Amino acid sequence: MPLDTLDRAPPPFFKQGPSALSKLVLLSALALFLMVADARFHLMQPLRAVIATVLYPAQWLALQPVQWVETASGYLTDLKTARKTEEAARVQLAAQSQRAGQVEQLLLENSRLRELLALRERTAVPSQAAQVLYDATDPFSRRVVIDKGQLQGIAPGSPVLDESGVLGQVTQVYPFVSEVTLLIDRDQVIPVVNTRTGVRGVAYGDPSAQSGMLELRYMPATADVKEGDLLATSGIDGVYPPGLPVARVVSVDRQSDTSFAHIRCQPLARLQGVTHVMVLTPMADVAPAPTVPAAAAPATPAERRAAATSKAGRAATPPKPGRNTPGRSSP
Repeated sequence: MPLDTLDRAPPPFFKQGPSALSKLVLLSALALFLMVADARFHLMQPLRAVIATVLYPAQWLALQPVQWVETASGYLTDLKTARKTEEAARVQLAAQSQRAGQVEQLLLENSRLRELLALRERTAVPSQAAQVLYDATDPFSRRVVIDKGQLQGIAPGSPVLDESGVLGQVTQVYPFVSEVTLLIDRDQVIPVVNTRTGVRGVAYGDPSAQSGMLELRYMPATADVKEGDLLATSGIDGVYPPGLPVARVVSVDRQSDTSFAHIRCQPLARLQGVTHVMVLTPMADVAPAPTVPAAAAPATPAERRAAATSKAGRAATPPKPGRNTPGRSSP
């Protein structure tokens, strides 16, 4: 066989075609074109939607075991949490029942003591509910706006509280709305009393706008104040009724270079996200209850016995001779 008739071309397996660099440049240009086209004209969005629709059943099947495990784990966790919550609620209910019985007994004793001493009964403070509309626009003050105003009988200086404690005080009253300055505002001051020791003090709003704390100022470094002490209103300012919870002491810093302690307190009221509040009438505007006179008070058995003894003694004592005594002439 002549050599000229042989095919000198390499087999198809050994054909190289375009170089690797040419393929890289071409594919890179195509990818760049597709990215620009998708970003500009969203050309790939229908294709992406079709691929997502086709792959959804496979994704759903792949996620089912994971969801089953998470559901089972969440069920067991919720069951354990529910049991703990139930036990804590039962203990709290028992403690509250015992406390309610003690409160009833104390109220009865208080009523009897007031009747015995003819003291004036505490006047109930009128109040009305309101809803917080929005925060005030002033960034340098801590205020909220409520939906009750002058037409609803809101007066400047009215105390405002939520379900946890004192929230603040009404400072601006308009016909339909009112502004409430929170306790943590730097211009707010409230007289308080330590419920553990009975020591009175004055709590000021913290000057720093982001702290959300109160500061108990002018307390001697030797004062009996501890972390966790509850502060309530003392009522000596004539604005806040006594006994309302205000704050709890969180830190007490006694420094040797000053005679006053640096005491920081956490307000009990919910200062962020509160929606419903209660507005009280200032104590100065509440009509005091009439005082029962001592003569009009019901006499106790001891008082009746003393009065009977006094009458008997006066009746048994003979009158001294004098100018009006019968049987003796006047000189």
